[in-house]
Amino acid sequence: MTLPDARPDPARLDGAFAGEILGARVVLAHPGLAGGPVEGTLIDETMNTFLVRTEPTGRAVRIPKSGASGTIVLLGRPLPLIGEALRLRPEDRTKRLASRGRRH
Repeated sequence: MTLPDARPDPARLDGAFAGEILGARVVLAHPGLAGGPVEGTLIDETMNTFLVRTEPTGRAVRIPKSGASGTIVLLGRPLPLIGEALRLRPEDRTKRLASRGRRH
């Protein structure tokens, strides 16, 4: 899995990340990870970490969001994933991104 060549429209990214991202396929790299990027399925997320079930071993690897970058497949297409941009509670991310641009 590789990053798309064209820079995606940030407004479309907001919509993609406003929904549930658990269960999505990811490739994540982090400077502190030995052995290179981790590829697998996102199985949990906290404010500061991603938990990825790797393939083919099925081992769960916790990756700090700070400094993490890679690709996530959402809505059937690969999108860039920058961990620092998602450093907030998952439920707050959903609320914030889903309501962006709306007046209350």
